[in-house]
Amino acid sequence: MNKKEIIITAIGVVFGLISGYAYYHYIGCVSGTCSITSKPLNSTLYGGVLGGLLFNMIGDFFKKKKP
Repeated sequence: MNKKEIIITAIGVVFGLISGYAYYHYIGCVSGTCSITSKPLNSTLYGGVLGGLLFNMIGDFFKKKKP
């Protein structure tokens, strides 16, 4: 991984962390039986992992291929 790929993945992680916490805050799980959305830490970390994976995949998709 080069520096550009690391930065894109880090931006995805930050975006995912914010999105995960927003999901917990606005939607969440009222009963507490949901394993991911019942606690803010779980939801935030899960969002960070998914954001990092998504942005890494998007970065690989737009990477120029060498002939």
